[in-house]
Amino acid sequence: MYPALAVLAALDEKADVLWVGGEGGMEASLVRRSDVRFTTVPAAGVHGVGLRALPGNVWRLLRGVFAARNVIADFQPDVIFFTGGYVAIPVALAGSGIPKVVYVPDIEPGLALRVVSRMAAKVLVTSDRARDFYPRRKDVVVTGYPTRPELMEHVSKKAPGLGLHPGRPVLLVFGGSRGARSINHALWRILPELLEATQIVHITGELDWPDVERIRTELPSHLAPNYHPYAYLHEEMGAALGAADLVVSRAGAATMGEFPLFGLPSILVPYPHAWRYQKVNAEHLVAQGAAVSLMDENLEDQLLPTILDLIKDRNQLQAMSAAAQRLAKPDAAASIAAELLSLAQEKGGRHG
Repeated sequence: MYPALAVLAALDEKADVLWVGGEGGMEASLVRRSDVRFTTVPAAGVHGVGLRALPGNVWRLLRGVFAARNVIADFQPDVIFFTGGYVAIPVALAGSGIPKVVYVPDIEPGLALRVVSRMAAKVLVTSDRARDFYPRRKDVVVTGYPTRPELMEHVSKKAPGLGLHPGRPVLLVFGGSRGARSINHALWRILPELLEATQIVHITGELDWPDVERIRTELPSHLAPNYHPYAYLHEEMGAALGAADLVVSRAGAATMGEFPLFGLPSILVPYPHAWRYQKVNAEHLVAQGAAVSLMDENLEDQLLPTILDLIKDRNQLQAMSAAAQRLAKPDAAASIAAELLSLAQEKGGRHG
């Protein structure tokens, strides 16, 4: 979702855009916040859903193909751009004959993008390592991960913001829009010890937010000002990333672009139920020296010593920061936008 929004911002009204999402998906509110036209078609996963759900999901995909045909016939796109999700399959099947560009945010493509890539005129990837998953294709282009333009203003400005104290290390902890329960609970168990050494920006997600008030009231009065919890951050996320000295998070695709953009060292905890995607992302950043990785089941024993060891070792943090910065590709969104416009013009785009 965020990579596509970043690319649309880079297009800067050079194209007429319609966003097609899955019915009941999470992207509707975020897309509409960006003033992008939005519609939905039925979509559902078929991989690993179980035999009871499979027939219904296949039927939803078939309905999605017919619905997507109507959308495409009405909008008449010159290019269709895919960044993942179940909805990619029906839209790709319905868009036969229309040039397609696939961007793969994670190093390892998910099932939907694997399928759609076979129909694509071009495949764009975040890292050179992702080429390994397309050994027979010569049209794979490494663009980097497209980051949102609102993040850029915070990259060079290490202003504390968010009520943070400028002279104290900042730990950022988050797990995505819905949060990461295992990370949240592991953090809360060691919160007093961490707050003695750091100040913490904690993005809990909506699911665990009701527990925050109780956690805050249980903190000693001299430590409570060092704890800054939020259910979620939108525009302020750049300020949180810019202020942080270290981040603890899942290893979703955004870690491949946003952390390098800020030169941000990370402790990555791959989501254990996300196939291999997050594990592969984490392994890549660890191999580059930009991160360390912890298994979800080891958080209770390993999270506290890992954080404290890194926070106290400024040389190690600086080395990890430099390694992360070497992976940054701040022009990724512009590069992807240029690929889309070039393909549209090459195919004689009807809309100019």
